[in-house]
Amino acid sequence: MRRGMRRGRPGLVGTMARTAVVAGTATAVAGGMSRHQAGKQQAAAAGQEAEMAQESAQQQQIDQMQAQLDQAAAEKAAAEQQAATDAAVAAALAQQAAAAPAAAPAGTDTVAQLKELADLKAQGVLTDEEFAAQKAKILGS
Repeated sequence: MRRGMRRGRPGLVGTMARTAVVAGTATAVAGGMSRHQAGKQQAAAAGQEAEMAQESAQQQQIDQMQAQLDQAAAEKAAAEQQAATDAAVAAALAQQAAAAPAAAPAGTDTVAQLKELADLKAQGVLTDEEFAAQKAKILGS
C-alpha cells in the first residue's frame, strides 16, 4: 500500500473541502431559484401593470363615448324644447292674428289684446322682443 493514500474516512481537510463544495452548491442553487422566482414576480407585475393600463384606456374610451351620448341627448332635448316653444308662439300669434281684425274697431278690444299678450309673456311663451313686436302691431305704431 502506498503512503499518503488512506482508506476509509477522509481527513479533516477532505471533510472541510467536501462541506465547502456542498455549501457552495447549495448557495448557488438557492440563488438561482431566488433569481428565477424574482424574475417570475417581475414578469407578473409587469403583466398586471400592462393589463391595468389597458383597462384604464378602455374606461377612458367608454367615458368619452358616454359623454358624447349625453351631449347628443341634451342637444336633442334642447331642440325639442325649442320646437315646442316655437310651436306655442306660432299658435299664440295665429290666435292673436285671427282675433285682431275683428277686435280692431273697438278700443276695449285693444286693451284685452294687450292683456292677453302680457299673459303670454308672463307664461314664458313670448320673449321680450316678440312681446314688443306684437304690442307695436296692436297699437299700430
